[in-house]
Amino acid sequence: MDTRLLETGIFRAAGYVLAAAAAWIVSGGPAATQSRPVLESADEIEKFCGNIADAARDRRYTIQTKELESLKAEIDERVKHLEAKRAEYEKWMKLRQDFMDKASENVVSIYSRMRPDAAAERLAEMEPALAAAIMLKLQVKQSGLIMNEMERATAAKLTGIMSSAARKEDPT
Repeated sequence: MDTRLLETGIFRAAGYVLAAAAAWIVSGGPAATQSRPVLESADEIEKFCGNIADAARDRRYTIQTKELESLKAEIDERVKHLEAKRAEYEKWMKLRQDFMDKASENVVSIYSRMRPDAAAERLAEMEPALAAAIMLKLQVKQSGLIMNEMERATAAKLTGIMSSAARKEDPT
């Protein structure tokens, strides 16, 4: 097996490399390269770096530009998604508002047809803000009759809420 390796030349090539390395060491090796002044070597390094600086900067800018473009595309996609969600939300809010307007109109008409004592009893049991909203939508005469049938504390609370809602300026 060793004879085949020798015949193929692998060992011969390794021998040539070893011979060249030995010749370099004998000729002075590193001392031969140090005969040049250090300043000249630093100048060469500076020139080399100066020559490739523009290319390196351009490459860095190209990479950053590609990254920014991909981020912009991602942001644009997210904005489209958010716009779609916002449109869907606005649609549902409009449907809800339409329902609430119809419901409040129906509730107001129901309370306007009730006897004042029965309406006062029902409104007193409700959340005060809702009861005040209903009272504001009723005709003034009907609201007066209902409040006349309420307990004083409940009527005073509703009156306070109604007067706060009627203010044109925010008191805060």
